This record gives sequence, structure tokens and C-alpha cells, in this order.
Amino acid sequence: MIPSCHQGKVGHVEDPLISRFRFIMSQKFASYAHPDILVDTDWLAANLNNPDIRIVESNEDLLLYDTGHIDGAVHIDWRRDLNDQTTRDYVDPEGFAEMVRKNGITPQTTVVFYGDKNNWWSAYALWVFQLFGHTQVKLLDGGRSKWVAEGRPLTRKVPHYPETEYPVPAIRDDATHRAYFQQTLEHHLAKKPLVDVRSPKEFSGEVTHMPEYPQEGVLRGGHIPGAKSQPWATAANPDGTFKTFEELQQIYAQNLGLKKEDDIIVYCRIGERSSHTWFVLKYLLGYPQVRNYDGSWTEWGNMVRVPVEKDV
Repeated sequence: MIPSCHQGKVGHVEDPLISRFRFIMSQKFASYAHPDILVDTDWLAANLNNPDIRIVESNEDLLLYDTGHIDGAVHIDWRRDLNDQTTRDYVDPEGFAEMVRKNGITPQTTVVFYGDKNNWWSAYALWVFQLFGHTQVKLLDGGRSKWVAEGRPLTRKVPHYPETEYPVPAIRDDATHRAYFQQTLEHHLAKKPLVDVRSPKEFSGEVTHMPEYPQEGVLRGGHIPGAKSQPWATAANPDGTFKTFEELQQIYAQNLGLKKEDDIIVYCRIGERSSHTWFVLKYLLGYPQVRNYDGSWTEWGNMVRVPVEKDV
């Protein structure tokens, strides 16, 4: 059984300031549409040896795990483990089953994701797990940076778990969580909500990629006509934790005008930043119809004769 978040220790008298902080955090989580999708660092520290969970680190920096990670965490490499190595696509059901088996994950395992970049890639990994119907998932609020900032321990010891029996999922459910190019084009033509979560300069067409990142071969800059700009980072606090429900409502409902009945597609450059926004909309705010267009701008910006809008 997975204990609820923020349980205190029996018989332990806690500092009032810490108790107040815990209360504030629990109130914050409780306000979300799906509060059990998040855990904080205290909860994770108390559950490091819980046999019912598997901690997964997934980073943009593929070497970061080897420099130190949370004790017991396995490394899921988004390029090697989640993506097909030939076609630009995700692994098939057989590939997914093989990957989780070798990491000691069963269909009943609660998988707790965390990573660098304010959980870009861990949210991406969580999203891929959803494609295969593994819904026993949680995300560490604040990710790796918050764990490190609090001075919590890291280890270089790589865990090895017995291989499990994980049945091959019947399907990869792209229809519910994922949007392809043609679906996104039809979405645009129907004037349905599109949220571009890239930086303002990427959205305007002034640049085709983030300044600190390589040009990935995109031939055109700009955005999908009709898309609204809402950079992913507006959903996060400076420490990488998510903003409160009320703050997120202000951003997405009041400012963007998104309604609960809307069919929403989010996109970025290759689908990682938009996974973060997908997570916010679906699980923290409770929008039932949200899909991630993982082809994103590296696909749209290279397609012949597709509509592109620029603000420069």
C-alpha cells in the first residue's frame, strides 16, 4: 500500500515552522484536480525503501544520473529507452514491456518520476508511460533540483532489481494522449485551442530554437496560426515546483481562456516542454481532453506548404 503524502512520524514532535510548511504544501497539493499525482521530497525520502514503488530518474543530460542520483532510482534514458531507434516514434508495446521488466516494474508498481530541467523529461517519460496504460505514476514536485537544493543525499550506486513479469500492453494508446501532424493540422483548421509552450522568441519566429540549444534542422520559424503562446515555465516557481491551483487557473483559464470542455493540443520543439504543460493541464487543472503534439515544431516547421505565422 502506498501511504498518502506528507504523513508525519508517530511520536515525533516537529518544529512548528516545519509543521506549518507541511500544512501549506498539503493544502497546495489538495487543491489540484488530481492531488495524488504529485509527491514532495519529504514523502519520497520516507519511501525510498518502499517495495511498491520504483523511482525513475529521466533527464535531458544523459550523463547526470551517473554523477549521483536518489538512492534506489533507476535511469530511463529518453532517447535509448523510450524512442524507437530507427523510426521517429516511440517504442512499441513489446519494447515498453521489455524496458519496464528490466527495471523491476510490474503493472502494480507505482512509478515516481523525477529529473532535471524542472521535470521536462520526467514529465515526458510519465507521458510515454500513459501511452501504454501504466497509470500508477507520480511526479516529484520540484524534481532533481529541489532534492539537491535541500541537501538530500545522492548515490552513484546503480541498483539492480530482479526482472519482472510485465504483460505486453494490448495497444499503445496514442489516440488519448498524443496528436499527430494531420490531427494537429485539422485542429488548426477547426480553430480549436492550440498552446505553444516555447519561448516568446521561438513563437514569434525570431529564432528557431532556444539560444543554448543546437539548431535541429528546422527550416522555418514561427508558430501554428491560431496558437496561443504560453511558455511552459510560467507554470513553475523559481525552485522548480508547480505553482498553486489558483495561479495555474489564472494562467490557463483566465489568461488563455481555456475551458474544461475544450479539446486542447500542446506543442513545443520536440514534445518535451509540452509534456510539462500537458501534465499541468491534465492532472493539476483537470482538463479532460489534452493531447501532446510530440512532432512539434521540428516537424511542422519542416513540412512543405503548411501554414506558418510569424510576428517579426
